Amino acid sequence: MKYILIFLYRLYQLFIFLPIFIVITILCAVVTVVGCRFGNGHFWGYYPGKYWSRLICYLLLLPIHVEGRENLDPKQSYVFVSNHQGAFDIFLIYGFLNRNFKWMMKKSLRKVPFLGVACEYAHHIFVDRSGASKIRKTYDNAREILKEGMSLVVFPEGARTFTGHMGVFRRGAFMLASELQLPVCPLTINGSFNVKPRMKDIYWVFWHPMSLTIHKPIPYKPGDDHEREMMAEAYKAVMDGLVPEYQGYEENLDQ
Repeated sequence: MKYILIFLYRLYQLFIFLPIFIVITILCAVVTVVGCRFGNGHFWGYYPGKYWSRLICYLLLLPIHVEGRENLDPKQSYVFVSNHQGAFDIFLIYGFLNRNFKWMMKKSLRKVPFLGVACEYAHHIFVDRSGASKIRKTYDNAREILKEGMSLVVFPEGARTFTGHMGVFRRGAFMLASELQLPVCPLTINGSFNVKPRMKDIYWVFWHPMSLTIHKPIPYKPGDDHEREMMAEAYKAVMDGLVPEYQGYEENLDQ
């Protein structure tokens, strides 16, 4: 019975979900580009992507659970930091965090058809690590976004996991938060690795529940060591929120 359900789910993905996904992705990209070009970029850069992400999860029949929204102040900007389990982290956070924000993402994603140009018009931040000047420009852009009262979402690991476990956190997001005296809010994602693991030759989505845990924000405190303290505290919060199967550090050679 299990294998029959898997077979039917794959048929559904191929003949029903995939055509719908292509159409709504193109529509979302066009609406985002046009809206940001002629209207409020903060509005059109967020809401089309939010409902596109939700629709994808609903179409794939993926159960979603979110806890901890009560920890957030609606008038406060945050630097959100999350573990990076897989491709569906994007849909989970974009669709269900319920906060207007900008992504900090790999420069290579600019090349993704339709999505790349939509992200550019939405003023999401592409991280260019090709040189010191490019890195500085990336963080200058992030500073301007945060000064406008927006929040920022960062995957401090910098790359998706190969095993479901966490790698190390990079300092960039915490440096920004410390410099601008903003709280850091840790997020824990569970289930995304099971839905779409990072493995070669796996093109299917696997049915599995996903959850997003919004931890209590870590407030800014003055002091030379606070940046490292924030990073350590955020790492522990994210790690403690993982299901036991994926707790514990494992080296990610792609970081």
